[in-house]
Amino acid sequence: MNWKLSTLLIGLFSLGSNAQTTESENIIKVLEKESATWRSGDSKAHASCWHIQPYSRILVSTTDGKTYDVPAEEMVKISDAAGPGGSAINTNYKMNINGNTAWVSHNEASTAKDGVISYSYEIRLLEKINNEWKLVGQSIHMYNKD
Repeated sequence: MNWKLSTLLIGLFSLGSNAQTTESENIIKVLEKESATWRSGDSKAHASCWHIQPYSRILVSTTDGKTYDVPAEEMVKISDAAGPGGSAINTNYKMNINGNTAWVSHNEASTAKDGVISYSYEIRLLEKINNEWKLVGQSIHMYNKD
């Protein structure tokens, strides 16, 4: 292989890798914003993280074994379950980006205003709408940390 072809291949690989990194960073920003605005009760900012589709679904399982199928429309209007106060830390991001769709898993530790911490494993489904990543669905599985 000649040096020109090698240089071209390395350049193309770098561009693809950089684009994937940028997309990952943009997705994480949306997820961090969504977590923060849920707790702050900022309904306008929270709604901006979502794009409800006919197939959108929000599933939540609790530590006491209950499961909730939350109407997706609730994600674009803050309910009594959200904010004000508290914080969240998301860790252990793993994602698959395929064109204009992505799925992400992560852990979340949510601290309520009173200091109580709850833990969850989350799966987030995103689509790129008008060149911006938006959530279209999620599954939250609460657990007790031992």
